[in-house]
Amino acid sequence: MEAPQYPVGPNPKPEDQPPRETLVGIIEAAPKALRDAVAGLNDTQLNTKYKNWTIRQIAHHLADSHVNSYIRFKWALTEDNPVIKAYDENKWSDLEESKTGSLEATLAMLGGLHRQWVQLLRSMTEEQYNRAFVHPVGNRTITLKSALGTYAWHCRHHTGQILWMRENKRV
Repeated sequence: MEAPQYPVGPNPKPEDQPPRETLVGIIEAAPKALRDAVAGLNDTQLNTKYKNWTIRQIAHHLADSHVNSYIRFKWALTEDNPVIKAYDENKWSDLEESKTGSLEATLAMLGGLHRQWVQLLRSMTEEQYNRAFVHPVGNRTITLKSALGTYAWHCRHHTGQILWMRENKRV
């Protein structure tokens, strides 16, 4: 059986997202979920590919992506419709550190980052959730409310890829 593109389903449309507190709860639980998903995997298993990236690259990607997201939230909260900096996630995942680096620092960073991000998310007002940033690819305006839904799904999506590999005895 081929690995599914979206093991937890595609990213729901903004109007189909669960309530905000549920999304914040997903962000809060994500570091432990990822740590549990990779627990006990050896280097050979961590270097097993799920489609284009190894399990190790997926874990590093989550930290890379969520660091960027946290900064995007801060920009949107402190500037009017800032144009954010895009990055090439494939090039980042192709760096040697992402391909061979230990996950311990990445897991610790993700844990601390998410604790701080959850504090920010829980302190935000409805007005703040309606603030937005502009993504330079396609010049798309994205509200923080919509971004929260996307990143909550993103946590589940990539952790789901690793769990799919474990459940289907690929690792």
